[in-house]
Amino acid sequence: MEIRELVIQGAFEVTPRVHGDARGSFLEWFRADRFAEATGHAFSLAQANASVSSAGTLRGIHFAQLPPSQAKWVTCLQGSVLDVVVDIRVGSPTYGTWEAVQLDDEKRRAMYLSEGLGHAFMALEDNTVVSYLCSAPYAPGREHGIDPLDPALGIDWPTENRNGGPLRPLLSDKDRTSPPLAEAATAGLLPTYDDALAYVASLRD
Repeated sequence: MEIRELVIQGAFEVTPRVHGDARGSFLEWFRADRFAEATGHAFSLAQANASVSSAGTLRGIHFAQLPPSQAKWVTCLQGSVLDVVVDIRVGSPTYGTWEAVQLDDEKRRAMYLSEGLGHAFMALEDNTVVSYLCSAPYAPGREHGIDPLDPALGIDWPTENRNGGPLRPLLSDKDRTSPPLAEAATAGLLPTYDDALAYVASLRD
């Protein structure tokens, strides 16, 4: 597999080698040794999640407080999503920016997001299945969200589904009422860049 760090430090695009024949296909979608080579530390698996989404479903922007926050290895087992990482670390040189990778059941890419980053995705077809490997268990009191439609972020969400048909965002009540980035920063909810880097550095000790 090829692991490439994105412009946002701590976010990686993972492209596996897919072996196919008349029976179907086979791939390695996670390798602990390759992960450690790319990041300099081991991945501590604490929880594995899966979601099933209809076309247009927009989940996020989600993040957890530091420490320990929650790093995620995300892949799409069925269907297709636009997977988005948002730098919400106050003081980061890329604070307030986002990057996107399309994850689907053809190229089988994955995205890794380190602690302190925000995550969101939009499903591009019905019955899209996304799997998340998480470095820390869900902690309700430490989980937060940012409005994925915040105009200040300007995330370019798709308006067409995988087949070219119209697509409209479908959000949960919780995600729909999440604050914009600036409001979350004023409320002191966001991690700092220095704290995030220090936590990741501690994983290498």
